[in-house]
Amino acid sequence: MTYTDRTADRTARSVLRREIAGTIGLLTDEHDFRVMRRYRSFPFDDHPTYLRHVEDVLRTRAAQGSHTTIALFDPEEYAAYCEEAGLDPDVPSSRTRFTAELAATGPTVPYEGQPLTDVLPTLIDEAVRQATREYAAALLARLGSCASCGQDLGTAAYHRAAALITRVIDTAPAGRRHLVCSVSAAPETLLSVLHADTEPDGSTHLDETELLEFTSVLALGLATHSPGGLVIRTCAPDTPDRVYGWRLRGYGLDPLTASEVFDAYCTDTESGDLISPESNVDYCAPPDLEDDDPVQDHHH
Repeated sequence: MTYTDRTADRTARSVLRREIAGTIGLLTDEHDFRVMRRYRSFPFDDHPTYLRHVEDVLRTRAAQGSHTTIALFDPEEYAAYCEEAGLDPDVPSSRTRFTAELAATGPTVPYEGQPLTDVLPTLIDEAVRQATREYAAALLARLGSCASCGQDLGTAAYHRAAALITRVIDTAPAGRRHLVCSVSAAPETLLSVLHADTEPDGSTHLDETELLEFTSVLALGLATHSPGGLVIRTCAPDTPDRVYGWRLRGYGLDPLTASEVFDAYCTDTESGDLISPESNVDYCAPPDLEDDDPVQDHHH
């Protein structure tokens, strides 16, 4: 083989390596790191050093043009995975197989050269969103069918929630919109956030993953008649921010008065103490949603 042929082969292999997408399973906190240290094949002694090595690998791959996805590595889920699959958890190949599974099913974020300290909260937020989404979907699926009409209650509530969210966004002023939905579902309150920003062409940009989670949480509140609320904050240039919202009531949304919105935003949820209101913010009553659902109280 000539020198030119060997060079061409190395170049081809280099191109192929860049085109192989990789996934790194990340231990985001000290507790999970300590759990993994029980395995002799896990080579790290402290969490900061481990994170530094991970960041070095990520930067090297990025410099080589390789795409890397970061997944949340949960040691308890890993142990359960190995037991179910009949794998030895104390060998690197088992960790590799589990990480490959995470790439398809778990919370992940793409690495785009950002500091690892910026990746950690994003990854944890994504994990919380996925858990919230899956929890709400599981509860909706358990509701069964309406005794009188046979309609699937979870599906009906989801469509109802989607219609209400559309009306909330359509009646909001143009600009940046930040929506928060909270539902007091046992054993804990579910919280979901949705960003609905106006694009230059007048359309609304929505993240599909955020929308799915937000709709599921609102649907659960509607279907179970749980206490909860939906609040929106709108921001536009040269105007005060507007904050208004609704409480969940029955199978719909009941408008909050301006004073109720003010009280909600200006009271510390832990202590009950008053908080100074933000400057340049209007706490106001919401616009009319023109709710025309003729069967809004039909599904229980």
